[in-house]
Amino acid sequence: MNFRIGVDGGGTKTECILLAEHGAVAARRTAPGCNPSLEGPERARTVLVEALQALVASAPQISNMGGTPVEGTGTRPAAGFPTVDRLLLCMAGSESFWRETAAALVGYGRVATMPDSMPVLELATGGGPGLVVHAGTGSFVTARAPDGSVHYAGGLGWRFGDPASGYDLGRRAIALALLELQGWAPRTALADQLSDHTGLADYAANSRWFYGGGDANAMIAAFAPRVVELAGQDCAPAQRVIAESFTDLSALVNAVCSRLFPDATLEAPVPCGVSGALLNRPPCWSALRALATAHAWPVQLRPVSDPPIEGIRRLLQKMA
Repeated sequence: MNFRIGVDGGGTKTECILLAEHGAVAARRTAPGCNPSLEGPERARTVLVEALQALVASAPQISNMGGTPVEGTGTRPAAGFPTVDRLLLCMAGSESFWRETAAALVGYGRVATMPDSMPVLELATGGGPGLVVHAGTGSFVTARAPDGSVHYAGGLGWRFGDPASGYDLGRRAIALALLELQGWAPRTALADQLSDHTGLADYAANSRWFYGGGDANAMIAAFAPRVVELAGQDCAPAQRVIAESFTDLSALVNAVCSRLFPDATLEAPVPCGVSGALLNRPPCWSALRALATAHAWPVQLRPVSDPPIEGIRRLLQKMA
């Protein structure tokens, strides 16, 4: 029996699956995020290698088969035992970094790398023409044109802003909440939620923490679910955050639709998957639908409920 491994490496978590023959999931493993833009190259590489080792070790079919451990690469199977013949890395961050990292991995058969946009595109279109809007810690739009070519838009990362992402929603909302804590904006539930999120009551303490905290980026992105919840409770500043962030996202979708699908119409739309837990919550979904109507996007919006790791499983099954 040959096994295959798929990895979804993002800013928040690294998710791994081990597939037996016929696509059955034999083992799973979740580790911290491994985006090199956030964690740094060495930390990102270490997280991946340790996650692969733990995944292999968690599968009795492999970990107990008498293989010889290989430093930094998991387990090298002994002759005559099941082997890992494919490893697919779908990773956030620098593609060249992950190609170099993949080339150094030994004991996992043929190793391939793809951007983290490919699994969600697979879930949205099943390999056909169409596009997907995805938001997690970051955001991007990716599309497969009618000629089969794949295009990626956005995904610039936290430093330059990914509209409608967890980081962008959190960043915008925290800025408004800090003004409320300063007393220069009317106090709302947004400021209360920020104080509850950080455990700090006043403006000075919160500002000092965000500019000096080691995990400030993660805390900013983690504030986004609270923002979406408040928007659903008619909190005006939270609703403003979503409206402004999604308006910036719409410019990206407009460009992709006009350039790649010029012949699509409202009567003959292309599929557009909406991927990510935040995007599919009512306040965000409503904002996206409103923008689609306002800009007459020639798309059929479809929620993508499966996680990206399921897209990786499907891609692995298609590989020769």
